[in-house]
Amino acid sequence: MEINQLTAAEERVWRAFPRGEAVDFRESAGEDPADGGSWGAERTVRAQVLRALLLDGPRQDGEIPSLSLAGARITGRLDLQYATIDHPVRLRHCHFEQAPRCYAARLRELNLSESVLPGLVAHAVHVDGVLRLTRTRCTGAVRLGGARIAGSLYLESAEVAAPGTDEPVLQLNQAALDADLWAPGLRTQGQIRLHGAAVAGSVNLSEARLSHPGQAALDAETFAVEGDMLVRHAEVRGSLGLRGARIAGRLDLSYTLLAHPEGSALRASSTTIGELWLRKGPPMEGGLNLRRAQLDVLFLEPESAPGEVLLNHLTYGSLVPHEPAERRLPLLERDRDGYVPHAYEQLAAAYRRIGDDHAARLVQLARQRRHRRTLPWYGRLWGLVQDVTVGYGFRPMRAAGWLLSLLAIGSVAFALHHPQPLKPGEAPPFHPVFYTFDLLLPVISFGQENAFAPRGGYQVLAYVLVLTGWILATTVIAGVTRTVSRQ
Repeated sequence: MEINQLTAAEERVWRAFPRGEAVDFRESAGEDPADGGSWGAERTVRAQVLRALLLDGPRQDGEIPSLSLAGARITGRLDLQYATIDHPVRLRHCHFEQAPRCYAARLRELNLSESVLPGLVAHAVHVDGVLRLTRTRCTGAVRLGGARIAGSLYLESAEVAAPGTDEPVLQLNQAALDADLWAPGLRTQGQIRLHGAAVAGSVNLSEARLSHPGQAALDAETFAVEGDMLVRHAEVRGSLGLRGARIAGRLDLSYTLLAHPEGSALRASSTTIGELWLRKGPPMEGGLNLRRAQLDVLFLEPESAPGEVLLNHLTYGSLVPHEPAERRLPLLERDRDGYVPHAYEQLAAAYRRIGDDHAARLVQLARQRRHRRTLPWYGRLWGLVQDVTVGYGFRPMRAAGWLLSLLAIGSVAFALHHPQPLKPGEAPPFHPVFYTFDLLLPVISFGQENAFAPRGGYQVLAYVLVLTGWILATTVIAGVTRTVSRQ
């Protein structure tokens, strides 16, 4: 392209390029590039001119060329498909008539901050530095699937929407970032897709507003983050999907609204997470799916939990904040899978690790009571007897109380009416306390039971003492067995 074919605005950009100088067409710092469609020829630059500059622009000895343009209306399509660009590309506060195409391009740096675009096509792009879309507004999809970015991807306060299409509005599937995904205040209308993406640093989505009601607002299956993933003070309308993701640091959802009444608001099944924080936010609207998740720390405030959970095979090292068992147990009752023994075992183990044996026993007792509801009638009846008598072995002092009460009743009854000896000449002296002991405790014999035979109502009392003694002994043995197996 010859310089005599350029407009005055294009010639200005052309002459600034070899010296790396910035060209700013803005009339005021506060003007809105969304109004760029009405900008005149004095600030209009053809995309083909920019392409010619980047591919084969003029050079000047001792200078480093770069394209740094602000406040321009860019007509046509900026097509850098498969190109290798060795200098920075900065197109800030610009208005693009067509979506730039950077498919499989290799760029030193790309900065489209505060510009307005009808989308961005950059599948498999390689960026040796950073890719900046800070406060950029896109009215079409941003396609960065398979991108390789040596630095960070910046999306602070960016807005992305693609009305009239069902495709994801922000595509980062299989992308690899060697630093951070930095997007506090991001606004999206549609789905963000992060399938198989990898971030070597951290992800920041704090104060973001992600909206895709009834569907996935963020779908990040097998997503990998080496640092933290912060989604604080955010609003997610649609599901937050992290199935199979691996987050080495903290997934922080503090102060965040998660709303997906149609299904799981947070789907983190089969994930591996250092710390999961669900705190200080409004109650989750929708379910919480943590099936098969592995967490080092689960920070879950009871009031932040939703009405429906899926916790089968969830494992965690510690559970904070420390809450009484009575505040944790209702969550297990809301498991959509019904009775999940593993969930009770995990909760009891978490209490034991911090030395709260009382809370651990309460959880184990609640587990037995929940299990009882799944049994046939005779199993439920037997379970009720164990619960009332000794609390399934987790309340042994209750057994002692029953035994002492029965011992007192039997001793008084048989002291008032001695049973007749079976062999009057050979029977030992009758002792009502030890006779009652013989009836109650089948493993102990004081020689009284076999020497005397009560009659009438006292015989019925003896049968009752024998039967209750067996029940108490059986339930105590069962409780001891469970205690030994837990150890």
